[in-house]
Amino acid sequence: MAETITNEFTVNRPIDEAWAVLCDVERIAPCLPGAQLQEIEDETFRGVVKIKLGAVNANFKGEAKFVERDDTNYKAVLSASGRDTGGRGNASADVTAEATALSPTSTRCTVTAELHISGKVAQFGRGIMGDVSKKLMDQFSSNLNTMLDEQPTTETGSSESATETPANESSASDGSDNSQSDDTGGADRPRVRKIEGPAAEPIDVAGLAGPAVLKRFIPVVIGVIVVVLLIRARR
Repeated sequence: MAETITNEFTVNRPIDEAWAVLCDVERIAPCLPGAQLQEIEDETFRGVVKIKLGAVNANFKGEAKFVERDDTNYKAVLSASGRDTGGRGNASADVTAEATALSPTSTRCTVTAELHISGKVAQFGRGIMGDVSKKLMDQFSSNLNTMLDEQPTTETGSSESATETPANESSASDGSDNSQSDDTGGADRPRVRKIEGPAAEPIDVAGLAGPAVLKRFIPVVIGVIVVVLLIRARR
């Protein structure tokens, strides 16, 4: 199933500050419901997104990376892909994010995703995907603005510096570590950095979609009831 989903949200910061935060994946990942960033390798971000529908749980393990980033015109394109660890489906998306100044203190961000879903997960249908994605964006926006109110945006620069700290510490470590780097040809040192953080709570699809989920499955339930009545009538 292929679908184009567009959502908008507002960040309560000037556009330059808002854009810097929005491009700091490590910082904003905890704001997205169900998402957990697990590691960063160069410009590739890997993690998991957890969803549930009733008693059914699905974990999408995947990665995303910037394909394009224009800080002058406030536009970025990301490529993302993931697979359900239970084998129920795959998902991929090309995501375009653009920021526009609404006022000196607020910014509108428009996110357009070209989404491709296969397997059992695709059964939820287009209407449900749209409803769920909008509500997720609303939650993300609320979480993001709450985070910004609690943490000054000036920390963005220090966050970027902290991202490079492990590599700097590694190169400035004791002599024994340096000799090991020399033996293996320092450039071969791994660039993967693990992200330690609390486990994400699954996205409750039924809770988010509400009537949309029920609307989709009510005809199925009615059909089952009719079949049962017919069988009983024949008896």
